[in-house]
Amino acid sequence: MWRPCSQNMILTALESVCCAVLQDMMVKVLLLHLCFLFASFQGVCPQTLRVINVKAGEMVALYCPCGRGTNIGDAEVTWSSYTSQETHLSNMSSAQQRQMGLLVHGRSLVVFNASVKHEGNYTCSHGNAGRSSWFRLTVYTTQTEESTQYPQTCYTQETCTLYCPAVNIPAANIPNITSNGIVWHKEGESWSTDGYRSRVEKKDQGVYTCTRSYLYYGQIYNMTFTVELDVQPKKKTEKPGSITSPKEGERFPVDLGAPKVIDCEAVIHSDSDDVFWHSGESVVERNSSFPVYYNVTREDNAGEIKITVSLVFRNMSKDDLSKNYTCKLQSDSEMIRPKQVTITLAQKPRHSNLPQFLGFAGIFVVMVLTEVIYVRFKIDITLFLRDTLGCHSRTSDGKSYDAFLMYYKSDTDAGLNACDRKWLESVLEEKFGYSLCLYDRDVSLGTAVADAVLDSVEQSRTVILVPASPDPGPGSGLLSAIHAALVERQTRLIFIKTEGTEVLRSGSLQEALQLLSEAGDRVTWKGTSFMPPSSSFWKQLRYYLPAPQRSPKISLFPQTV
Repeated sequence: MWRPCSQNMILTALESVCCAVLQDMMVKVLLLHLCFLFASFQGVCPQTLRVINVKAGEMVALYCPCGRGTNIGDAEVTWSSYTSQETHLSNMSSAQQRQMGLLVHGRSLVVFNASVKHEGNYTCSHGNAGRSSWFRLTVYTTQTEESTQYPQTCYTQETCTLYCPAVNIPAANIPNITSNGIVWHKEGESWSTDGYRSRVEKKDQGVYTCTRSYLYYGQIYNMTFTVELDVQPKKKTEKPGSITSPKEGERFPVDLGAPKVIDCEAVIHSDSDDVFWHSGESVVERNSSFPVYYNVTREDNAGEIKITVSLVFRNMSKDDLSKNYTCKLQSDSEMIRPKQVTITLAQKPRHSNLPQFLGFAGIFVVMVLTEVIYVRFKIDITLFLRDTLGCHSRTSDGKSYDAFLMYYKSDTDAGLNACDRKWLESVLEEKFGYSLCLYDRDVSLGTAVADAVLDSVEQSRTVILVPASPDPGPGSGLLSAIHAALVERQTRLIFIKTEGTEVLRSGSLQEALQLLSEAGDRVTWKGTSFMPPSSSFWKQLRYYLPAPQRSPKISLFPQTV
């Protein structure tokens, strides 16, 4: 019996937007993988997928970030997982979440006892804001497999407090989760529960582990981090009467005709100490109108006087390059001997444009490679995103069918015979899960034939025109009558043709086919070799078709009939 038809337009604005979004997602995925491929050359990569590693059996928390300039509450955040299958976690009850070893609370997603079943992609989105964040959770089984070491530096004879990283830990506002403290260990022995030493020695250097414990409904869950402690010698405090910078004989590259400033830093004993620049027997003047001069800045800090004497070249010349400049410290105190540091100047080598050229060439190669990969593999990428990751719109458009299969009489013997047509219908419905409207099965014959066909087209998301031999029924003769309505309504059309299709001759039917074939997408049926569901024919046909509204059956069809 014919089901009621919807009066919506064949192509809604939503479907057009979804198609554009899907293509944009494919380009972003390609750019992301290419960016990782060329990261060693470019040095940066926009991160759109956050990778999180966690040891099996431990706790980990994912936190959904707020978008820039947004003010979104926790109640509007939704979580989904893409592990063995797509699961909307935010729609699950508390009991179902606990059964999966998860807890969703606002912008937090907590995995209590990570295992292989939790591996996969997770996404969070802020209501209808259209902004999503993606996470990739990887579970490793050994401490050295994927664990990250966090460096920390302390100094001998000084206090040292180890800090346990607060990475991917549960938020403080999650109900029923309480912190149970931190315990430190080194080589299997407890060092200090608070990670504090009043005086650290070189022997304390090494790799430490800290364990954060959390209590949830009477069960303890742990998070382990590795901290690598580096113990350095105690910092030296410069004594008064010393030059700390630059070093003796230090070489400074300069550009001819360009200004240059070289700082001499010193720690002095009193205001009577003097620090200045000279070249040979000539003392550099402090007058800023001279081509070469120096100025002085002073800083008093806890009784220590630091002074910086800056040697300034207004425009570096070749004559300046031929001289040596010396920073000298003199003191009236007999306890402090005069100190000096001499520097040299050297012209910078001419700048080469080769790095810039290679950079632009690399960007051009990446762009071309991205375009080539997208054009070559866009069908496979689209079907992978649709079938594996479920990246397509699931919003109902009011249509009863995914496609209306309409046959027309082929002028040659190259049209699909009865067996081919049966195989086409069976694979689309049983293998790929499409809901088809067939003339001899779903179209009511109680009204005018043309009106009934147009109503069936109205309730279908796509129309597939298939050449048939011999004439399969009344559908062939209707094309002349309804082609104007199809073109006027901008119906989504897929035109299947065969390799033996001849050039269309004159006549109302041929003119209708010509108009419809030019308005739609074309897929070529080459014979029985294209019958297997994995063939390029089915890939192209599914690429032009929208995603089916229902899931396909898992059973496979035989490859021959």
